[in-house]
Amino acid sequence: MERRKFLQQGTLAGIGSLAFGAATANSVTADSTLQEKGKPFNLDYAPHSGMFKNSAGESFLDQIRFMYDQGFRSLEDNGMMGRSKDEQEKVAQLMSKLGMRMGVFVIDAGDNWKVSLATGKQEFKDRFVEVCNKAVEVAKRVNAKWMTVVPGYFERNLPIGVQTGNVIDALRLGSDILAKHNLTMVLEPLSDNPDLFLRTADQTYMICRAVNSPACKILYDIYHMQRNTGQLIPNMDWCWSEIAYIQIGDNPGRKEPTSGEINYKNIFKYLHKKGFKGVLGMEHGNAKPGKEGEEALIKAYRESDNFL
Repeated sequence: MERRKFLQQGTLAGIGSLAFGAATANSVTADSTLQEKGKPFNLDYAPHSGMFKNSAGESFLDQIRFMYDQGFRSLEDNGMMGRSKDEQEKVAQLMSKLGMRMGVFVIDAGDNWKVSLATGKQEFKDRFVEVCNKAVEVAKRVNAKWMTVVPGYFERNLPIGVQTGNVIDALRLGSDILAKHNLTMVLEPLSDNPDLFLRTADQTYMICRAVNSPACKILYDIYHMQRNTGQLIPNMDWCWSEIAYIQIGDNPGRKEPTSGEINYKNIFKYLHKKGFKGVLGMEHGNAKPGKEGEEALIKAYRESDNFL
C-alpha cells in the first residue's frame, strides 16, 4: 500500500473512532440523565404550587404528578387552609396514592404579621386558638404534620422580655391543641422587615424551650437565616434539638440553590450526615422564567443533592 493511502485510511479510521466514542459518551450521558430524572433525591425536598406550571400546566394535581415524576416525594402548600375542602381531599388522595408527604401549610390568622402575639391582647390569643382548631381539621384532611406559625410584629411600647412572655403564653395555648393530635407548629424567624418579632434561630430556640412542648418547634429557613445572622451550620447545630422543619432559598434573590452565595451542597451534606429525615421546603422562586427555568431548577437540585 502506498504511504499516502495508508495515512489517509488511518486518519479516517481515527476520525471514525473518535466520532463513535463521542456518540457513545453522549449516549451514556443521556442514559444517566434519563435514569436520574425520576430517581428520588437523597433528601426530601418539597416543591410548591406554581413552581412547575409551565411544564405541568395550571392544574395543581397535574403539578403534583409532575413533581413525583421528577423524583420529589413531598409537597408544601402555605395556602392549604384557603383551599376548598373538596380540593384538599383531592390533593390528599393523590399524594397518598403516590406515596408523597405533606409539608407545612400556614396557620393563617388573617394578616399574620400584624396579628401580633407579642401584644398579649386577648383578642389575638382568642383568634390564634380559633385558627389552631381549624388547622387541626385541615391537617387531618391532608395528612399534614407541620404548620407554620409567625408570631407577628413587635409591640414597641412593651419591653422585649414582656413581649417574649406574651408570645410564650399564646404558643402554649396553641401547643395544647396541636399536641393532642400529634401535630407540630413550627415557628419561623423571618428577615422580611425589621418590625417582625421573631428574627433569629437562637431566639426561637429559647421560646421553644420555654413553651416546652413537642408541638412547638423551629422552622429553620436557610434564606432568612443567611440574611439575619449567617453562620448557617453552627446555628443549626446549636438549635438542632428544636428544629423540626427546614426551608430552602438562595441569597440574594430567594431562588433555587446555585443561584446565589449559599453553598447548598455542603449544607445538604451536613443535614444528611446529621440524619435529618424531615422535609426541606423549596420556599423560593425560579431564577429563570418559563419551562427552561423549571428544568434549570430541577438540575440545580440534582447537582446540589449529589453529595454522597
